[in-house]
Amino acid sequence: MIMRALLIASLIGTCSMQAASPEAREWKAPDGTLIKFRWSIPEKTEPGKTYPLVLFLHGSGERGSDNKSHIRHSVMRIIQGGEKLNEPCFLIAPQCPEDEWWAPFDSKFTFLSDASKPNKLLDAIIVLTDEIMADNAIDRKRFYVTGLSMGGFATWDLLGRIPEKIAAAVPICGGGDPSLAVKFKDVPIFAFHGDMDSEVPVAATREMIAALERAGGKPKVTYYPGLGHVCWHDVYKDPETLRWMFAQRRK
Repeated sequence: MIMRALLIASLIGTCSMQAASPEAREWKAPDGTLIKFRWSIPEKTEPGKTYPLVLFLHGSGERGSDNKSHIRHSVMRIIQGGEKLNEPCFLIAPQCPEDEWWAPFDSKFTFLSDASKPNKLLDAIIVLTDEIMADNAIDRKRFYVTGLSMGGFATWDLLGRIPEKIAAAVPICGGGDPSLAVKFKDVPIFAFHGDMDSEVPVAATREMIAALERAGGKPKVTYYPGLGHVCWHDVYKDPETLRWMFAQRRK
């Protein structure tokens, strides 16, 4: 309770603060799940104005407890890219513990295996983001989720859990559960995958896009010709990707 109270106190009034890079924080869920995360606020805010919140989910190579290694890929590109587009945002980047996964998937890395079951880590992150949105100048119609590799799977997983909260999702080289696509067919989605990916087969994204289209959705997708697993640098450095994301509003 003390940790939670300290976190809430530190988040209140952040509109008057500035942060050049994400700050290290910790938070404990009601069930005791500890979430280590990085937290970034807009460099400048205006009284009475609300701003978008981006949830960034890292890949398996950045798991651990240092609350540091998971922000080395793309986090600053999102923050700085938003500023350049005149779209300053709040951002939360949790770190997955070393021996865990955001969401279980099959042995061939093609689809989520337990997306319809309770998930201790993701359920805790959902509660954390709810508290952050309640305590800060955040536009609830502009909550964006994006992730790469293991985080791409988690992005698809969250789409099935809280589609009513997500304004847009950008999953990168991950897979989901095609049977759940109907639940989030109306959420704007822009997926990315390298067509030469040898770690997570491009079929993982192709199957989700096909499932969404069968359900009546209209997802966007880019398959990078000749690129392997590490395609996220190309995604986040393209201002049009972020421009599209920040333009989405939840109805």
